[in-house]
Amino acid sequence: MFSQSVKIALAGLVFVFASAQVFAEAVIDKAAPAFSAKVADGSIINLVDFKGKTVVLEWTNNECPYVVKHYDSGNIPALQKDATSKGVVWLQVISSAPGKQGHVDGTTAISLNKKRNAMPTNIILDADGSLGKLYNAQTSPHVFIINPEGTLVYKGGIDSINSTKAADIPKAVPYVKAALEALAAGKKVPNPSTAPYGCSIKYAS
Repeated sequence: MFSQSVKIALAGLVFVFASAQVFAEAVIDKAAPAFSAKVADGSIINLVDFKGKTVVLEWTNNECPYVVKHYDSGNIPALQKDATSKGVVWLQVISSAPGKQGHVDGTTAISLNKKRNAMPTNIILDADGSLGKLYNAQTSPHVFIINPEGTLVYKGGIDSINSTKAADIPKAVPYVKAALEALAAGKKVPNPSTAPYGCSIKYAS
């Protein structure tokens, strides 16, 4: 049997752990979870490095047909190009585990982007899934937008139509584009939380 003092100490530890979990969640209108991550060239970036800038986190998997739809059509590359030209930091995140669909090394990731005319600011290699799980990323694509103050202002789908057909892109509500336009205009983001769609993230477990 534990003594009363030990029980109190254990209860305190549980509370601290639970509190840390709560504050680490990616919640709209709350501070975005801080992170450090390895990028395609082998260097390390930190979310805090981008304070004062809008940051987009885009979970991706080059083999997923939903991702293929948005890249082969030019939709996501166009969004990246427009956003980064305006000072937005656009970070692709690859959380596919080794041996699973979409897992690539840094050199391959860079090469793929060149072939697809993709223009993210950088590519995060999250093979252990730690960043994906921190943000509860569920699909590729799954997009999170952080405003210059470090607050999460959007999470969800790239747009409103869950399909692999490029012909559906012009018919869809462009959630990410609308969110970035609202931020640039100093307005509140419409539809700040939407349902993501695509392939499930290929985590190790």
